[in-house]
Amino acid sequence: MAIAEITEKLLAAKKEKGVTFEDLEKVVGRDETWIASVIYRQASADMDEATKIVSTLGLPESMAEILTVPPLKGSLEPQIPTDPLIYRFYEIMQVYGMPIKAVVHEKFGDGIMSAINFSVEVDKVEDPKGDRVKITMCGKFLPYMKW
Repeated sequence: MAIAEITEKLLAAKKEKGVTFEDLEKVVGRDETWIASVIYRQASADMDEATKIVSTLGLPESMAEILTVPPLKGSLEPQIPTDPLIYRFYEIMQVYGMPIKAVVHEKFGDGIMSAINFSVEVDKVEDPKGDRVKITMCGKFLPYMKW
């Protein structure tokens, strides 16, 4: 997966400043996962949001403008991902994709879940046997049209 030069600069500044995505959430007023998607150039910010991001990271305000440009979305290569964490999502869809699809159709009918009118949250669930990752995806249901 190629990472855009702007993303590399933002991530380097984030690391250097010791800023977390949660810290940025507090400054920008948007969810940390959405902010990460802006930094990875999978979403665009308005100028106020972009300015808050680059300012918090100690970068020149001139870098904010690029974060307002609608990005070319979809950063994965058209092959099975090799990063272990990203691969697990691929594996989850291989194992549970059809069952999830069946349940969605049973509850909603023939259609899809929007990835545009969509949010995702990542939470840490403390567990004495090992902490757990909780991911909540929430997308608008879009029924297929008949014509």
